[in-house]
Amino acid sequence: MAYDGFIVRSATKVTADIIKAAENLKIIGRAGTGVDNVDVDAATKRGIIVMNTPSGNTISAAELTCGMVVCLSRQIPQAVMSMKAGKWDRKKFMGAELYGKTLGIVGLGRIGKEVAIRMQSFGMKTIGYDPIIPPAITASFGVEQFSLEELWPLCDYITVHTPLMPSTTGLLNDTTFAKCKKGVKVVNCARGGIIDEDALLRALESGQCGGAGLDVFAEEPPVNRSLIDHPNVICCPHLGASTKEAQIRCGQDIATQIVQMVHGEALIGAVNAQILVNALTPESKPWIKLGEALGCLSRACTGLTRSQVQVTTTGHNLKNAAGYLSAAVLVGLLREKLVNGVNIINALTLAEEAGIAVSKSHVDACPFPSSEACIVDVSANGVSCKIVGSIQGNIPVLLGINGSVFKKPFSLNGNLLLFRASAKSQVLPTIAGILSESGLDIESYSASSVTEGEQWCMMGLSSLLDNLAAVKVHVKEAAQFSI
Repeated sequence: MAYDGFIVRSATKVTADIIKAAENLKIIGRAGTGVDNVDVDAATKRGIIVMNTPSGNTISAAELTCGMVVCLSRQIPQAVMSMKAGKWDRKKFMGAELYGKTLGIVGLGRIGKEVAIRMQSFGMKTIGYDPIIPPAITASFGVEQFSLEELWPLCDYITVHTPLMPSTTGLLNDTTFAKCKKGVKVVNCARGGIIDEDALLRALESGQCGGAGLDVFAEEPPVNRSLIDHPNVICCPHLGASTKEAQIRCGQDIATQIVQMVHGEALIGAVNAQILVNALTPESKPWIKLGEALGCLSRACTGLTRSQVQVTTTGHNLKNAAGYLSAAVLVGLLREKLVNGVNIINALTLAEEAGIAVSKSHVDACPFPSSEACIVDVSANGVSCKIVGSIQGNIPVLLGINGSVFKKPFSLNGNLLLFRASAKSQVLPTIAGILSESGLDIESYSASSVTEGEQWCMMGLSSLLDNLAAVKVHVKEAAQFSI
C-alpha cells in the first residue's frame, strides 16, 4: 500500500498486519479518543505516529454521563418501558433528588471537568480523584480532591473518566464496593473494564449498589447479558461520542491536526510520539541533525553491541531538548544496522531491543565557548567515546572528542574521516598521500588540541575510502562515515 496516512473511526481495525503491509505509512489518525482499534505498539515499532482527537467528543461524553446520572436518580428508562407495556405504576418508580447529593468523579480531565460543571447546576456536591491534575486546578472548577480510600464512602453517585490501563482495570470491585455507601449508584461512560462487571452484578443483587448506568462493557457487544437484564441497570451500546456534533468535530480535528503536524506547526493528540512535541520548532531541526550526526560518529568509533549511551544537553535553551536529542542520537547509532527504517518515534524502542541502554540529563551551564552543546558519551565493546557537538549558523559542528577540543569547529556533513595519532608524528602528509592515490580529494580539515601527546584529526572527503586499513596502520585509531 502506497498510503502515507490513515484516518479511521472506531469500527476500522488497524492491525499489525495492516501496518506491516503499509510500507509508506507515516501517521494513523483516529477520529475519536480511544485507540483500542489501532495496534499502537506495532505502529511505534515502525516509527508511525498514532494520533487521536482528545477533545472532539468531550461535550458529548459529558452530556451522556449527566443523562445517566439523572436517569438513575428518577428511573426514567424503567418508567418509559413500563408505560410502553401499558402500565401506570406511579408508586413503583419513586426516585430521589440530585440536589444536595455527592457525586464522586474519578478522573478529572476534560470530560470529568465538564461533568462536574454540569452536575453542580443540579445542586450536587462534586468531589473527585485524579493522580495527575493538582487539587488547586480542580478546585477552580468546584471539585475537591480526596484519595480513593477517602472518596468511596463519601459518594452517593460515582462516575469514572479514566483510560483503561492496568492501574484502572477493575478499579471498582468487590473491595471498593464494600467501602461505598449502601445503595451507591455508578456510571461508566469511559472504558469497559474499569468497573469489574462481576463485582458490580454482585453489588446490585445485594443492594450495596443501587443502580448502574453503563455505556461501555469489557466485551462489546456483551455476550453475558446478566448486567444488561438487571432491572437497576440502564445501558447504551457505546454512544458516548455518537452525536452529529462530536462526529463532525472529531473529523475536522484529526484533519487539522495532521496538516499542522506535516507543516511542523504543532503536534496535538500524539499517543506514541510525545517526544516530538518539542521537536517541531524551526530551532530544533538543526539540533536533531546534530544528534543524528553525533550518533553516526559514535557508531563509527565504538560499534553497537550492548552500548551504554549517555546524552547530556548543556545551556538553558536546550532545557527541554534532552528527549528528542537522545532519540536523534539513537537514530544515528542504529541507522545502518536496521533493515526497517529508524526515526525519532521508534528509536527508543528499537534501541532497547538492540541492547542499547540510554540515559539523558541536562546542565544549564555550558562549559564550551558556544552557549549550548550536546554531549554524547558511548561505551561499547570495552571502548568508550565522548563526543561534543553544537550548532553554528544552523550547521551541526563537532567541538571535541574524548577531552580534546578542535581548534576550529568541524562541520558534520558529507563523507568524513576521523583519526587519532601522535602529535609528534608527521602523519598528515602520509594520510594525504593515501587519499590521493585512491583518487580522493580533501575538502575540509581540522585538528584538535593535543592531549597526552595525541590529537584527533577530522577530514571531509570527496568520497569514503574503499579500504580503511591503509590509514589504520599509520595511526592509533581511525573511522570513516557519511552524514
